[in-house]
Amino acid sequence: MASARSLKELRAEAQSIRPTIQVGKEGLTTEVAEELRRQIKSKGLVKVRLNASYINDVAHAGSELAEMSSSDVVDVRGRTVVLCRRRLP
Repeated sequence: MASARSLKELRAEAQSIRPTIQVGKEGLTTEVAEELRRQIKSKGLVKVRLNASYINDVAHAGSELAEMSSSDVVDVRGRTVVLCRRRLP
């Protein structure tokens, strides 16, 4: 997990990026997980938008997305989840 200072910096950086992955009514599929892993590997910081048709708990979805992609949750606001590449301790 990233330190409190780096989390603050990542949240600030996340404000300037747009969501690049959309999750709809089909939910967290293997295709979503594969794309998320690919983007986290290449970009390091990814913003995921959970559409209104996604009916599950958003906070739970953030932790599930992080687990699926071996990443850390940076922030959850509304229906948007920000994830970053997992840092070594």
